[in-house]
Amino acid sequence: MRVKTGYCCQECGHQSARWMGRCPGCGAWNSMVEEILPAGGTSGAKKSSQLQEPLQLTEIPLFKEERISTGMKELDRVLGGGIVPGSLILLGGEPGIGKSTLLLQVAFFIGERQKDVLYISGEESMQQVRLRAQRLNALSPKVLILAENDVDRVERCIKELKPSLVIIDSVQTIFKENLSSSPGSVGQVRECSAQLMRLAKGTGVAVFLVGHVTKDGSIAGPKVLEHMVDAVLYFEGDRRQAFRLLRGVKNRYGSTNEIGIFDMCGTGLQEVANPSALFMQHWQVQVPGSVIVPTIEGSRPLLVEVQALVCSSGFGVPRRMAAGVDYNRVALIIAVLEKRLGFRLGKCDIYINAVGGVKIDEPAVDLGIAIAITSSFHDVAVSQQLAVVGEIGLTGEVRPVAAVDKRLVEAGKMGFRKTIIPKANLPQVYNGETEAIGVKTVAEAVEIVFKGLRGDNNEGR
Repeated sequence: MRVKTGYCCQECGHQSARWMGRCPGCGAWNSMVEEILPAGGTSGAKKSSQLQEPLQLTEIPLFKEERISTGMKELDRVLGGGIVPGSLILLGGEPGIGKSTLLLQVAFFIGERQKDVLYISGEESMQQVRLRAQRLNALSPKVLILAENDVDRVERCIKELKPSLVIIDSVQTIFKENLSSSPGSVGQVRECSAQLMRLAKGTGVAVFLVGHVTKDGSIAGPKVLEHMVDAVLYFEGDRRQAFRLLRGVKNRYGSTNEIGIFDMCGTGLQEVANPSALFMQHWQVQVPGSVIVPTIEGSRPLLVEVQALVCSSGFGVPRRMAAGVDYNRVALIIAVLEKRLGFRLGKCDIYINAVGGVKIDEPAVDLGIAIAITSSFHDVAVSQQLAVVGEIGLTGEVRPVAAVDKRLVEAGKMGFRKTIIPKANLPQVYNGETEAIGVKTVAEAVEIVFKGLRGDNNEGR
């Protein structure tokens, strides 16, 4: 028996028997989404026959939270210690970034611990999955493969097998037969995800959903998909680079401040024990425009090389580009250097790059960018034993940053003997292998790094 469906506006809730480009209720465009209608003829969830009594918060029983280890410390770190049974986890990333590779390695590790894992392949045949598993040395009899797209059949299979983990690759290929819309549409993704969420909570089976991303980098489908799941993970990185970053943007069972770092090799993804060495492996020659910045990703410190290139502009309007750092903050730093230090950058093209394809979104990198621009502008190299960290204000002051002790420890480990930090952070610094030099302003930092260099002396530049 075919279930009756209708269309509902996601903005105002107006219902219609057919799809319309513009909602007659609120006038929003492309807001009508297909939904399943119950027997009563109105959309919405079925009412429960039993009334649940509210409980006092202190009377709710607590259960010990058991977690399933994935075999990868980096992934366990992002998840908050492992996979929680009954959780629904969404993993997104660009095509070819390594999502399926990561989850197939996780399936192999859990399968080797004599726990069944069900891998639902909606995009590849079972033979293709077998070939990939063989290449990764991830063959296990406990990993069960099913090539299926119907969510109802997937649910029946999960209830029969009762695995410890289910991997669905991908959620955009799963469909519900009762809906007439094509797989990957808003209605299909929402209904299938809601059904899988109820299944995970009801059976205690952990479910991984692989999600495609749109052109702007967000996960394809309705935004309610991210609200529905327990954790949202993004797999980031440049496909032309070997390393990958796994970042948690939502986690009901742990912190969202953690990241995992992996290295893509011929046998799959390998964990990176020393990420600072990975990002600095080609930093050997002392050249103008290169500065090392201790940054914080989650709870771990990383040393990242920031490069700047300043050259005369061949056009009337100078070109400014930033890769791996915030363009708006770069523009702010350039304005501060022009106003407070007298650097004539108005006729210069300026290019900023965080080496290795890493993305830095914290303001503590400001002072490093300013020193890199100054170094390239004057064609004077920064000492190889110096690291720089600090946030810059519009008046040219250097503001304090968080976790300075961790940054200094990491800089000392990697052989840096001096680190310029905000002067306000000096009382709480770690007394380790690197010397902490406190500065109050950008001009003071430039004075220390370049020993008396002033922007006012560059009239002919």
